[in-house]
Amino acid sequence: MEINGLLPIGSVVLLQESTKKVMIVGVCQRSAQNPDIIFDYVGVIFPEGFLDADKMILFNNNKIDQVFMIGYQDAEQLAFKNRADEAMIKLRSQGTEE
Repeated sequence: MEINGLLPIGSVVLLQESTKKVMIVGVCQRSAQNPDIIFDYVGVIFPEGFLDADKMILFNNNKIDQVFMIGYQDAEQLAFKNRADEAMIKLRSQGTEE
């Protein structure tokens, strides 16, 4: 599935090769194990939500198979999305992606 830019937090997606939905709780995330890698999102399983820091899921747009729900959007979120999309393009051009 092709997604242009970042989805808002609160969006619910299904990742490739997964049977469990994931709710996006953050964007532009660095991996603690490898801070040179930037992921589009961090999520939690849905509907359970946050269970433990070790259960957080880092993933990129290209791993999303299906979008079930797009999170809340207003002028503030859309302005943030534009800034975040630009930041991700710059970071990716510097080679900080998986």
